[in-house]
Amino acid sequence: MPSISPAELEARLRLHLLPELGPRRLHKLLSAFPDASSALSAPASAWRSLGLPASCAEARRSPAIRERAAASLVWLEAPGHHLLMWDDPAYPGLLEELPDVPPLLFIEGDPGLLERPQLAMVGSRRASRPGLDNATAFARSLARGGFVITSGLALGIDGAAHQGALDVGGKTIAVLGTGLQCLYPRRHLGLAARIVEGGGAVVSELPLDCPPQAANFPRRNRIISGLSLGVLVVEASPSSGSLITARLAAEQGREVYAIPGSIHHPGARGCHQLIRQGAALVESVDDVLQALRGWQQTPATPEAQRSEPMHPLLAQLHAAPMSSEALADAVNQPLSEILAALTELEIEGLVACENGRWVACTG
Repeated sequence: MPSISPAELEARLRLHLLPELGPRRLHKLLSAFPDASSALSAPASAWRSLGLPASCAEARRSPAIRERAAASLVWLEAPGHHLLMWDDPAYPGLLEELPDVPPLLFIEGDPGLLERPQLAMVGSRRASRPGLDNATAFARSLARGGFVITSGLALGIDGAAHQGALDVGGKTIAVLGTGLQCLYPRRHLGLAARIVEGGGAVVSELPLDCPPQAANFPRRNRIISGLSLGVLVVEASPSSGSLITARLAAEQGREVYAIPGSIHHPGARGCHQLIRQGAALVESVDDVLQALRGWQQTPATPEAQRSEPMHPLLAQLHAAPMSSEALADAVNQPLSEILAALTELEIEGLVACENGRWVACTG
């Protein structure tokens, strides 16, 4: 969290709690004032001049908003509870690219994990046994390959993907469509606890006390895809919310992958639709790994490794530890390509991520 005063933090929390002040409106408001405290104390006429609803200007001073902000501050005092804000240097770079970037992210667990290379896995809540088995197997292999598995903690494919990563000691991120104090579905309370205990993270942009609301789950989906290098749809019907995630991923410039299934299984039709629309057909985990890494890994002898020029990212990191964004700027490459390359180097044991910065491994 950036170094800000307690009053500024409380002001940001109060603005974030206003129900009609979504990400775009909140960014518009904050860009018009020096800080959140100034925006919060500005006259209602200033808010109206920005085209903001009158109800927002009225609600900002309500006792209920003050009480909820105070409760959020209490929550943040507990160990393992974090808040990432849009102007925090540790805010995930890929997510920052979104036009409706979440202004605040509440996190239970490891916030540094959000900057690690991620692969989103989504699919049907009413998945078949083969679909669940595929989700578990793919998540295990991808987690072993160094990817953080990101999903939405829903029943079905989401839960199987999270559990698959945990099975092999991998890391996984659950992005909620509720506040962190109203975790849904309740059947996954234990899974959420295991994710945090295993070094993962549970994340939400919504106020801590926000209950399940249908409109919030598509908002959640844009974060799942926005954090990730690509989205793998394991099993989905044509009406599945997973296809929303896939569409958002494509709009965000992310890779979309889909596992085909039987023409007789309704749960495969959404994946077949995605493949017809250009998603990569996936039959094995290598299909995903090769696409994300950008090149085929080939074994090399120590002599051959010594004769090859040093990888440009390694050359930068031998000079000094750097964040993903700084590396992208240094070598003038897209952040998504940098994260994929770092994953490859991490699998080879050549780099490691420490406190949000990448370092070259010398041993």
